[in-house]
Amino acid sequence: MAWSADMGIDLGTATILVYLKGKGIVLNEPSVVAIDHRERKVLAVGELAQKMLGRTPGNIIAIRPLREGVIADFDVTEVMLKHFIYQVCKKRRIFKPRIVVCIPVETTAVEKKAVIEAVTRTGAREAYLIEEPRAAALGAGLDIFQPSGSMVVDIGGGTTDIAVISMGETVVSCSVRVGGDKFDEAIVRYIKKEHNLLIGERSAERLKIEIGSAFHGNRSLKVEIRGRDLVNGLPRSMEVCTEQIVDAINETLWIIVQGVRQVLEKTPPELAGDIIEKGIILTGGGSMLDGLYKLIARETGVPAYLADDPIGSVAKGTGLALEYLDRLAGTLITGKNLAPAL
Repeated sequence: MAWSADMGIDLGTATILVYLKGKGIVLNEPSVVAIDHRERKVLAVGELAQKMLGRTPGNIIAIRPLREGVIADFDVTEVMLKHFIYQVCKKRRIFKPRIVVCIPVETTAVEKKAVIEAVTRTGAREAYLIEEPRAAALGAGLDIFQPSGSMVVDIGGGTTDIAVISMGETVVSCSVRVGGDKFDEAIVRYIKKEHNLLIGERSAERLKIEIGSAFHGNRSLKVEIRGRDLVNGLPRSMEVCTEQIVDAINETLWIIVQGVRQVLEKTPPELAGDIIEKGIILTGGGSMLDGLYKLIARETGVPAYLADDPIGSVAKGTGLALEYLDRLAGTLITGKNLAPAL
């Protein structure tokens, strides 16, 4: 027998997570789709498609339909969403779920409409949107409904969303289109410029995770990386150290730090006092960069902490949003309350 369930989706640039009420996070897959552009046919979605990134013949392209937190390719995003929702629903015989999807705080009305339409066309009974920091705060276990300030910095693959929340709503916010993907791109550029070696984004991500750090002196590690020599065109390997990764991502990190400072500067005094007492909570995969919370604390003078489950916080929060629907009613975005803005 089929049954209905509430579902939260963290529609990330790098990863999609699905939270099912009563079950927790039931799906965690890369936001990648492999397409045969000659036959206009989808070959793979998620983890299988990610393995094809940079390794496909000319007629097959592995693409990310979401860029910097927003839909770059509507049709492919719809295919990807349908695939993942069907995957979850089929295993559990769920019929027409209510779905909450998170979005960056500075998403335009047109971009919001695109997400609502994509979710609705997958067969959802009701579709809602919630800003990523509010979802992250809920998922991190913060009581956002109290008349007290809570500050969240959610560092995803494509965007970093920063917000101060009180009484269930966002008071001050900022979204910078910088995230984990920009760290990877910066590492690729650095290795290319300094060492004439071309590496792929997946290799750069490995360097970031295994030996990366937010500032010098936090740790010192080395790893061997392989790529193509830009002088003779032949494969070559070299050793890369933490200090090089710090130099590579320094400028990108400062964009995030400046965003955090900008929000703190605009925060009302009473709420600022609450934040000094509670600290800044970091969520998202990008927040797991070694020492990043220490860097933010050092540069703002406000304590900063990593959430217990940085990667799953937003997905959990989107799922919990439906449980708090009576308290969030009017602040969640739907197709109905979005229409007048267009």
